[in-house]
Amino acid sequence: MTFSHISMRNQVDPKSRDLGDAAQQPMGSKARMLGRRAGPGGLQLPKGCGRLRFLPGPRESMEPTEGAEEERVVQCPVCQRELPGADINAHLDRCLQAGGAEAEPPSKRPRLAAAPPGSQAEGQPEEARPPARSPVFSLFHKGRGGGQSPAAACGRSGAGRDEAAVPAGHGCAAALCGESLAQKLEGKPLAERLRPDMLGDYVGQERVLGAQTLLRSLLESHEVPSLILWGPPGCGKTTLAHIIANSSKKNGMRFVTLSATSAKTNDVRDVISQAQNEKRLFKRKTILFIDEIHRFNKSQQDTFLPHVECGTVTLIGATTENPSFQVNAALLSRCRVIVLEKLSAEAMEAILMRAVRFLGLQVLGQGDQRGTPTTGSSSKSSEFPVYIEEKALNTLAYLCDGDARTGLNGLQLAVQARVAAGRNAPLNTSAKGGAAHGILVTEEHVKEGLQRSHILYDRAGEEHYNCISALHKSMRGSDENASLYWLARMLEGGEDPLYVARRLVRFASEDIGLADPLALTQAVAAYQGCHFIGMPECEVILAQCVVYFARAPKSIEVYRAYGNVKECLRMHTGPLPPVPLHLRNAPTRLMKNLGYGKGYKYNPMYKEPVEQDYLPEELKGTDFFKERKT
Repeated sequence: MTFSHISMRNQVDPKSRDLGDAAQQPMGSKARMLGRRAGPGGLQLPKGCGRLRFLPGPRESMEPTEGAEEERVVQCPVCQRELPGADINAHLDRCLQAGGAEAEPPSKRPRLAAAPPGSQAEGQPEEARPPARSPVFSLFHKGRGGGQSPAAACGRSGAGRDEAAVPAGHGCAAALCGESLAQKLEGKPLAERLRPDMLGDYVGQERVLGAQTLLRSLLESHEVPSLILWGPPGCGKTTLAHIIANSSKKNGMRFVTLSATSAKTNDVRDVISQAQNEKRLFKRKTILFIDEIHRFNKSQQDTFLPHVECGTVTLIGATTENPSFQVNAALLSRCRVIVLEKLSAEAMEAILMRAVRFLGLQVLGQGDQRGTPTTGSSSKSSEFPVYIEEKALNTLAYLCDGDARTGLNGLQLAVQARVAAGRNAPLNTSAKGGAAHGILVTEEHVKEGLQRSHILYDRAGEEHYNCISALHKSMRGSDENASLYWLARMLEGGEDPLYVARRLVRFASEDIGLADPLALTQAVAAYQGCHFIGMPECEVILAQCVVYFARAPKSIEVYRAYGNVKECLRMHTGPLPPVPLHLRNAPTRLMKNLGYGKGYKYNPMYKEPVEQDYLPEELKGTDFFKERKT
């Protein structure tokens, strides 16, 4: 007995079901409705997938014949192979685990619709009918796109995927589709459009993703562990997750993206519930990417713990904050923390050159002759050619401070401004015998777009503590130049000047101390001055105080002695010793009768030094100013 195909009952329109039944009637068979199991050894589906209907083929008779159980074959809905009914369950498990890649489903006739009257297919046997497009269940597909690659559509953004392998004269995928420069500059930001899709196009982070590194080997073998990506903005955290997403989808895994800035706990639970079903029914893995994971509070982060532990989801979190402070310790122990650094100037130049090829610009070095651009399609769209100075790209690579997003957006802004201005008054860029009308983007235009050097500083994050620590250590080391630099880094980045002034008051007693008692006066005066006039006028007050402290002699005698006293109190066992009676105050007669203040020698009444004990009996002879052995 053979079965032509299987259909889901809860996914078929009632009208279509009637048509399908009518189409099968002339063949002399009735549609057989089965439950969760198709007879002995038949096909099984888990609960929740609906009921299955097996439609008999034209050669099939509904009356059982002798030896039918031994000869019954069933067609696999994934690979379309015909197998004995007793083997279909084990085969279907293997097909689903392999993602249905064992065989490509052949073209089939429409599942339920009857052949239109008068057509050539009417009256022909099933094998002789022309093949028609009919999708297999969406249940058995790897993705929703019907197997089409995300890069198949020419209009799709993400043009940075193959630039490293494409010659400069060919431009990018978008340029080949005929996009003009204005179209490339509109819509999505340039940083989003140039986001690479493959690991080979990822630029920078050689220490983490270089050749023969552990993480790269795992990603190339499609074994993705749970990760926490920690790094400054624009260093490639989201891009790396985007590459993992493309790779995982091609290998049958499910990739879900959530942002902690907008997602709620219920959203996370829904994703985890779907991941549990995918894993139980289809043995399909789920990768969950949480952008800005530090925005989740501790209780929300606890939601991931049991599911990351048992492998229901593979968690990838991206954060700009120190995970030691912002991510639960229990979650950190289940994930590998990957530290991404700021992009180097060389990496930024490579990224900007990819953007130049995408936009179809021509780079002009010193002494270059202006002519027709060798990249892009400006001539086809009757636009003036656009040039950019090589020096402008180098300056932009340094000014963006390792932030690829800032660099690409700055380039986009500068080109957009020059193109808009050039439409009304195109520039003449003739030089050394070659003349052509075009638009030139110079270093000044790039600087104007950025306005100032992009300074990475977060008043509430990791960089805040890094910079104040560097300032403190520079003053302690008597390096006045470094002290001024770190002070300027903080103030220009938006730090509260009163915070810096408070730290200077502490430094005056901790590191200078009695070596220069006027240091404390300088610090308090600087704090009051900052409080009176504020920024930006108070910056020179802080600068004066910082230089004074860097040049002042240093002494930690008082700081160390007080630390010894605290250690003595912490290490003391038993009750603390009482205050000696001669040191106690005696304001009442009763206290005097009890011996309070008896025997105390008032020092100003004696011309010679007075011999008198001031420490408790147990601590006589203790010298806290001597360095203690640890």
